[in-house]
Amino acid sequence: MIEFESRTTEEGVAVVRPVGRLNMVAAPRLRDLLRDFVDGGTNRVVVDLSVTDFIDSSGLGALISGLKAARQAGGDLRIAQPTEQVETVLALTNLNRVLRTHDSVDAAFDGR
Repeated sequence: MIEFESRTTEEGVAVVRPVGRLNMVAAPRLRDLLRDFVDGGTNRVVVDLSVTDFIDSSGLGALISGLKAARQAGGDLRIAQPTEQVETVLALTNLNRVLRTHDSVDAAFDGR
């Protein structure tokens, strides 16, 4: 089972932290959570992957869906602190070109 921690920073950036495995069971929940933030007016989103043990194609799809929604709303979705497994999957799929990684949640939107 996965849980999602979420908050909004003082700068108005939504931070979502999936804890556990981001797979086909959890991906729809992440997609909905990201969509809720964007639909609620928060178009800058950081997904903190520091405690995400595993990600599969469904999890990647949820991230891309969130990225598309944020960009359509004039914002962006960025990822921070991916684990080694997540980094490997991003590199193998070439999604590291679209979903750039950042060393920390705070660094993700530094200087916008």
